[in-house]
Amino acid sequence: MSLSIRLLQEQELSAAEDLFRLAFGTFLGLPEPSNFGGDANYVQPRWRLDPTAAFAAELDGTLVGSNIACRWGSVGTFGPLSVHPDCWNQGIAQRLIEPVLDLFDAWGIQQAGLFTFANSPKHHALYGKFGFYPRFLTYLMAKPIQMEVTSVSGSTYSQLTPEQRLECLEACSALTDALYPGLDLSREIEAVHSQALGDTVLLWDEAGLAAFAVCHCGPGSEAGSGACYVKFGGVRPGPRTAEQFEMLLDQCERHGASQQASRLLAGVNTSHEAALGRMVARGFRTEMPGVVMHRPNDPGYNRPDLFVLDDWR
Repeated sequence: MSLSIRLLQEQELSAAEDLFRLAFGTFLGLPEPSNFGGDANYVQPRWRLDPTAAFAAELDGTLVGSNIACRWGSVGTFGPLSVHPDCWNQGIAQRLIEPVLDLFDAWGIQQAGLFTFANSPKHHALYGKFGFYPRFLTYLMAKPIQMEVTSVSGSTYSQLTPEQRLECLEACSALTDALYPGLDLSREIEAVHSQALGDTVLLWDEAGLAAFAVCHCGPGSEAGSGACYVKFGGVRPGPRTAEQFEMLLDQCERHGASQQASRLLAGVNTSHEAALGRMVARGFRTEMPGVVMHRPNDPGYNRPDLFVLDDWR
């Protein structure tokens, strides 16, 4: 057998997406593994964000695995890491992690992390070989959208002029830098806009940008049909943080309603105790728990004093 690790090519995106569904659906024991994820799309949008960060495993001329690195400024994550079930336990996943870590070094990543199954010692051991340490759980949560679209439902990135978008990206970067030095969601915000995956909800106050949430909506995005999914949401630290977190959730729900979504999805790390408690009080319920693994083993921005929504899938 001849295994090679190389960049994933555009003409392979559909095959890589199918392989991802098969691998995850099989691991979860679904009766129809290829139906995992519905019509959400995880591989293609991430590849388009940075084709030089997407890696393929080719065995004897056949695509058998893929992995994609993601850079949020000083924070790096990767996934989905997928290997065809027929090729499990052959070391292919390890080979797909190696180029990602080299890329993290080249990017100067300060905090690397990933999301994996909380109940899988096999996955924990795999990532532990590369220095990742399991920390808090992340809950993938959902609630029915019950708010109606109002005439004033808050501003979004797509509503801004090109000049205003540049200023907005600077404001978003300043906000996330206050959460963790160098954390920057600018590339995600631009990707969601340019690929028509959804929009970024913005909350302003007298001091400037108070909070924002990068939202995917509908089929072809990471949300899937009927859903609005918060890829990342953050609130500027300050005395009104909890109140503004509630306001941001309101805006996300109204935005979802404006896109005819019936469900609002978001991930929250359980280290964000106050944020989690407020989400439960609003009717969010956990659909899937996972564990985040950090390299190095420190909190990063997963701290009790911060109000952040995300998951590193």
